[in-house]
Parts: sequence; C-alpha cells; structure tokens
Amino acid sequence: MTLSTPMLARAPLLAGLIGSALLGATPAPQQAERPVTASVPGSGPASMDEQVVRRVVRQAGIAEHVAARTPADQQRVLDYWTPQRMARALPIELLGLATSGKGLLGDLTGGRALPSLPGGPGRAAEPAEPRHHAAAAPSAATVGSRWGAGGLVARTTGRVFLTVAGADFVCSASTVRSANKDLVVTAGHCVKDGAGEWAANWTFVPGYRSGGKAPFGQYTARRMFVAGPWSRSGDDNYDIGMVALATSRGRHVADVVGTQEIAFNAPRGGQAFGFGYPADPPYNGSHLVYCAGRLRDDPHKQTRDQGLGCAMTAGSSGGPWMTTFDPGTGKGTITSLSSFKYSDDQRTMYGPYLGDAAKALYTMAGRA
Repeated sequence: MTLSTPMLARAPLLAGLIGSALLGATPAPQQAERPVTASVPGSGPASMDEQVVRRVVRQAGIAEHVAARTPADQQRVLDYWTPQRMARALPIELLGLATSGKGLLGDLTGGRALPSLPGGPGRAAEPAEPRHHAAAAPSAATVGSRWGAGGLVARTTGRVFLTVAGADFVCSASTVRSANKDLVVTAGHCVKDGAGEWAANWTFVPGYRSGGKAPFGQYTARRMFVAGPWSRSGDDNYDIGMVALATSRGRHVADVVGTQEIAFNAPRGGQAFGFGYPADPPYNGSHLVYCAGRLRDDPHKQTRDQGLGCAMTAGSSGGPWMTTFDPGTGKGTITSLSSFKYSDDQRTMYGPYLGDAAKALYTMAGRA
C-alpha cells in the first residue's frame, strides 16, 4: 500500500523504538509471490461458510504452509525452545534489526540501519515492569495495565515463539473455538514476513509465565494460513494469521485451556479489550497486559483497521481484541488483534477488521 503521507509511515508495533530512522520511510515494492490456493472440501451444495471460502480463494487466494508435520518434527521444535532461548527471543517487530533487512520491515525502513535498542539482541533478562502498570481490578479505560483478574483470557492468551531468517522472536496469540480444537489466531506478520518467508519452530505457550513456564503445555504448529494480500504484499488490512496446532501430550489445546469466540463482519466501533505479552520496556514479556477503550477508525484512512488507545510495546503483536468481553469471567468475542502503530502516535494500536477474508482463513484452518 502506497503511503499518502510520508510522516505517517507504518510499522508493526515498533513502539517508538525506531525513532527518526523510520520517519519519512516509504515501503519499497515487495517481491511477488505465486498465490497458493487451497481446495474446499465437499462437492455437493456448499454451506454459507464454504461459499465464502470459495469466493475468497477465487478472488484473493489463501496461502498455506505445512509446519511440523510428524511427531519427530514436533519434538524437535519443542526441544529447540529451552527457557534460555525463550528469554533471548526478540519481539517479531524487531525483525529488521536482527536480520539483513530483507522482508517486510526491511521494506518499511528502506533498508536503512536502525538505532540500537536498550539491551540489544541476546539479552538474557528484561527490566522489571514499573509498579504503575499493575492493576488490581479490570478497568474499562486503560492504555496498558497488567491483567490480574484471571478468568478464561488468562488461559487462552499466550506467547508465540518462532524463528525467521535464523533469528528467534516472540508474538502473542489466542485460542479460538474451531472444529479441530487446535486453532489459534494471531497477526499475519507473526506467521509469515509479508512476501518473505514463513516462520519456523512455531510454538504456542498458553498462559505463559515468567521464566519460560508453560502451565498448560506447549503446542507446535501443524499448518499455517494467511490471506493472499498479506502473503503477496504485506497489506495491513489482511495482517491476520490462523495456525492449526499439534496436540500436547495427546490433548487438543481447546480441551486444555478452553477457547474464545470469534466474529466476522461485526459492527465497527464500540468498547474493546486488547490483550498481549509486550516485551520491550517498560514491559518485560513475563505478564499478560491489557488495554481497554473505544474503537475508532484509522484517522489517516490508509487502512480499514480500527484503533484502540494502547501503549503496549513490541511483543504484543497478534494478541486478541475482544468485544462483549466479561471481565469477571475473562470470556469474550475476538473481533480484531494487535497489528501496527503509526510512527507519530505510540499510544494508539491498530487492528485489522475481520471480514470475509478472515472468515475464510478461520473456516479452512479450523478444518485442518
């Protein structure tokens, strides 16, 4: 997408750490990718969901990737993620700092070098979060507080660990109700680097706790799905990924932690709660954090995304946004997820509108 205002360059949740290096940057044309289309089961009369899938596949395509297929592949991935490696993993938003600058973030910065970050790659420990980020009770209006109310959301939201271009990264994700009981939703850039490569060693840790603790197990990816426009050009309107997980000790993730509902083509605006595991200062990735407030349209009209007042930093990408959320039970309906911030506004997070393309991804991934 061509930027109409150079000062309003977008970057997925770079959270103010880029500074002036990104200002004025315009994305370079991205490498074209051959669309990957997937067949839709059934040859008889199509259900409404199947009709949506077929239309989206025909018009825009869906890209699919097979990840850890066999039990041996899955065990290799689980063995890879030691607590020490988890602690050293960087937020995916910093991909351009840890690699040669190729791919989506390299395009956004025009290949320019970015300033060093506090701690830098390979840091073993993060600074403690300041006390003012802890919240005793849920609030309907906050730009970043620690979630301390427990409930379903504390189990269904987790951290994602992945490898891209030989470097290790983290994101956030949530389980979602599906036919296969294996589905999580996250950001597209937490699954595939735009027109670049697919992530490897992809592992979901629901209810993650400090020190790499996985109270509900670790689940490797079996199959990954992103929309064609994201896979071909990193279109922010389609920054959505769906991942079908392998079981952990023979159990589906939905049976272990439960799931959230998900809605498509929902009314715009309204109240929302956003969750994630921000990992850059003043956060350290050890705790579930939330934002809450009213959704609003992209004021720059460069996307169909909606904005939520939120100061969560890198690492929260892919975390779920929920409406009709009940703070008492921690249960809600996912209608978006954390995707990007504009470089001149670090207190507003933007998330994609979940329309027919997201519904097609959900339908296909939920059957995988």
